[in-house]
Amino acid sequence: MIRVLAVLMTVVTLAACNGASDLGDAPTPLGDFNLHHNIVVAPKAQKGPLSREVSKDDLAEAVRAATAERFDRYEGERLYHFGISVEGYVLAQPGIPLVFAPKSILILNLTVWDDAKNKKLNAEPHQITVFESLDQGPVVGSGYTKSAEEQLKNLSQNAAKSIENYLVKQNREQGWFNGGVAVSSAGGPEDK
Repeated sequence: MIRVLAVLMTVVTLAACNGASDLGDAPTPLGDFNLHHNIVVAPKAQKGPLSREVSKDDLAEAVRAATAERFDRYEGERLYHFGISVEGYVLAQPGIPLVFAPKSILILNLTVWDDAKNKKLNAEPHQITVFESLDQGPVVGSGYTKSAEEQLKNLSQNAAKSIENYLVKQNREQGWFNGGVAVSSAGGPEDK
């Protein structure tokens, strides 16, 4: 039971944070990373139940713009490319407060390419699922307080933050952007 509560608290905490809240700060260190191509497609994007409608072009552009907003801050020497495929979404409609307050969701797949090595860093696409920020509270869904465009922007910014978190983890564990040298949690090269 404690484990279930811990997972739920983590999900609520992550959902409460807006993915763009740290954009004014210095970027999280990612070694020698520089995003060169930021390719986002949505040909297979599935609209979830009770979702507002949004075009596949608008989906792809929102994710591309949020990804550029976050990763254009990195100025390393080595070039990397993102291939992102939007797989599904729900843009919440107005619900019934206290009974049914639907939440918005975005699902995407990420592939990271190393330009110099001309190869994928992740053999299989990494799937990311993000929820809307809970900035209007858990009782009233964002369908009442935000337009579809605002919901999509929030989801896209949360997705870009989740991508950054994934890259930081992979860099720490696999040394993706440090020439293949993993780093310890203290930030220096690991002793082998």
